[in-house]
Amino acid sequence: MKILVTGGTGFIGKHVLYKLVNHGHKVRCLVRKSSDVKSIKDLNVELVYGDVRDKNSLSRSLTGVDAVIHLANIYDFWINNNNDYTLTNISGSKYLFEACLDAHIQKIVHVSSLVVYGNSKDKILTEQSEPGVNRYSKYATSKAEGDKIAWSLYKRKGLPLVVVYPGAVTGPGDNKTSGRYIYDIVKNRMPAQVLTDSTITWVDVRDVAEIIVKALETPHNLGEKYFAAAEIVTMGELNDIIAEKAGISLPKFSMPYFLAFLTAQLLTFFGDIFKISPMLGMSVDQIKTMKHGFSADGSKSIRELGITYIPIRKSVEDAIQSFSELNRQSYSGTEHARSDA
Repeated sequence: MKILVTGGTGFIGKHVLYKLVNHGHKVRCLVRKSSDVKSIKDLNVELVYGDVRDKNSLSRSLTGVDAVIHLANIYDFWINNNNDYTLTNISGSKYLFEACLDAHIQKIVHVSSLVVYGNSKDKILTEQSEPGVNRYSKYATSKAEGDKIAWSLYKRKGLPLVVVYPGAVTGPGDNKTSGRYIYDIVKNRMPAQVLTDSTITWVDVRDVAEIIVKALETPHNLGEKYFAAAEIVTMGELNDIIAEKAGISLPKFSMPYFLAFLTAQLLTFFGDIFKISPMLGMSVDQIKTMKHGFSADGSKSIRELGITYIPIRKSVEDAIQSFSELNRQSYSGTEHARSDA
């Protein structure tokens, strides 16, 4: 099968490319002129230059393609220009889906996020859960709007759609929000622990990639949803795992929510003025997302796709071990303009 991958140079995307190549697929990767392609240059992957925001480049990139994996998005809880969420996560997704219909693509695996479920009434989310009306970040809102477009085109025009919903993702090479959080704890940058009772569902990046590829390869599953959700862990438990694997001591003080939120408001205010990311990732959207958390059941992916989840302890250990191999700038919290999954 010939597959176009958007967002292939990102954290999840690189793992997806490796799996696709190892499974014998012909892979084309949509990259921007500014994309860092060093980490995938040794793969047998065709690079085509374009952008999900550019309709013409999408049409060209889909020529001769059988299926699409859509990972490209802006994933962060604070960015310099909030309109970029709309341009990429909503409009860019819409352009891609419409181009796929025009090109008669056989299957699209769209990668969403569990945060789109917001304040769902279900305490433990499943693929049958209905999203709530409220969400806790501009990122989540934009991803939810992209989802609505995808499912609307599936129902109205037969978009050949499958959607994967990852939880909080970490593992080797994690330079995204989760990785920066782990890195800050490992480097003793955190003056206090935050929201230790909040629960979040975690998953290893390698399992997310496996679910995406198996969702692509599984026949007769159009219209299906698959959660990538391994373990429900409190932030306090996650901190303990990080401390154990890094051999460090955690801060003794645990910051209550009202103080964490006030701090985030202040840091976000200055971040918006000076166009710099809030220190230690303490933006209002990130603190609100952590406070609400999300708990999800990822067993459908076990039953139907044959997934065996990697324990989160192993994921954290591998993330920590990979820090020394990555550019320190990736964890500085200063580079957030445009990111891929």
